Amino acid sequence: MPDQVTPHTWLANQPEPAVRQTIERLCRAPDVAHVAVMPDVHLAAGVSNGLAVATQRLIYPAAVGGDIGCGYSAVAFAGDASPLQRRQAAEYVLQELPHAVPVIRHSRRNGLPELEGELNAERLSHPELIAKALSVGREELGTLGRGNHFLEFQSDEEGRIWVMVHSGSRVMGQHITAAHLKHAEKVGGGLSWLDSESDAGNAYLQDVAWARLYAKESRRRMLESAASIVAEALGAQIDESTWINTDHNHVEREDHRGHPYWVHRKGANRADNGTPNIIPGSMATATYHVVGRGNPEALNSSSHGAGRKLSRSAARAKIKRKDLDRQLKDIWIDPNTAAKLTDESPSAYKDIEAVMRAQKDLVRITQELRPVLCYKGI
Repeated sequence: MPDQVTPHTWLANQPEPAVRQTIERLCRAPDVAHVAVMPDVHLAAGVSNGLAVATQRLIYPAAVGGDIGCGYSAVAFAGDASPLQRRQAAEYVLQELPHAVPVIRHSRRNGLPELEGELNAERLSHPELIAKALSVGREELGTLGRGNHFLEFQSDEEGRIWVMVHSGSRVMGQHITAAHLKHAEKVGGGLSWLDSESDAGNAYLQDVAWARLYAKESRRRMLESAASIVAEALGAQIDESTWINTDHNHVEREDHRGHPYWVHRKGANRADNGTPNIIPGSMATATYHVVGRGNPEALNSSSHGAGRKLSRSAARAKIKRKDLDRQLKDIWIDPNTAAKLTDESPSAYKDIEAVMRAQKDLVRITQELRPVLCYKGI
C-alpha cells in the first residue's frame, strides 16, 4: 500500500483547516488503506466525525469514537400526527417524558434495569469494565444523555406519527475506549492502534460488540417508554413492522471489491445497497429515511446527519435565545430547557438539504419527515 492514501470526498462545503489536518494525518497512519469523507464532516478529537476508514489489520479506536454504538432507532404509530400538534397533548407528552425517559440516569430508589442475556456484564473483557457495567451501565440503560442526543416525534408524508431517538453507549463506551487505549500503540496526533490479531485487539472488538448491543437496547427501551406516553395521550399504538435501528460509531469486518477490511465509521452510516437508514438534520429541520446505494468509493457509507457548522462554544457565543425561539417556533419543546440549548440550535448545524444533495450517489431518499415535538437533555 502507498505511504499515504488519497481521501474520497462528498462535501457540502469545504472543511475547516483543523478538519483537513485530521484527515491528512489519518491518511498517513499505518495500515490505512481507504478514507471516505462524508458531507457532514466536522471536527472531533483524534479523528473527525463524518469519516469511514478501512484498514487491513490495525484497529483505530479514535476512528470509532468514545460513544460506541451511537445511532438512531425509530418506529411509526398506527395513527396520524395531527393530535400531537395540539397544545394539550404536546404539553402532556413533554411533562411525562422526563419521568419515562430520564436524561442522565435512573434513580436507584426506583430500581435499576438488569444486564441480561447478550448484555451480561461478564461478557466484557476487563474486571474494571464489568464493575462499571454493573453500576453506571445499569444506571444509564434506557436514558437519553445530553449534547446532540435527542428524542423526537415526527410526522411523515402520510401524516403518521414517528418517534426517533438518537443515543449510544455513552459512559460505557467511554470507559471501554479508555481501558483499551492503555494497551494501544501510539501514532501521534490523537491516533493509536490495536492489532486485530492480538489478544488486546480481540478484547477491544469483543467490547465494541457489547457496547453496540447495549446502545441498541437502550434506544429500544426509550422508544417503548415514549410510545407508552403516546398511547396514554392519544390512544395510538406502534406499528411493529416499521422499526428501524442503525448505528454510526463502530468497526466491522467487511469485504470491499473482494478484499477484507476493518471498516471504521465515526459519525457515518452504513449504506449498503438497499439497506434502510436515517439521516436527521437538526431541531426544526427535516429527517430523511433513505436506502443505501452501496457506493464502493465511500466504503458503502453515508453521512449520519447534517453535521455541526459551529462548535458548541461558538454557537453559545453567536446564537441568542431569541434566535433559537424563532427557529423553533413551529416545534413543541420544553420552554424551561430552551435557554440552555443554543448550542443545539438549527443554525449551529449545516444545511441538511445541501448535505443530502452532496451524497445523492450514496443514498436514495424514501421519505421526508418533519419534527413535531423535540425532547433534549440539559
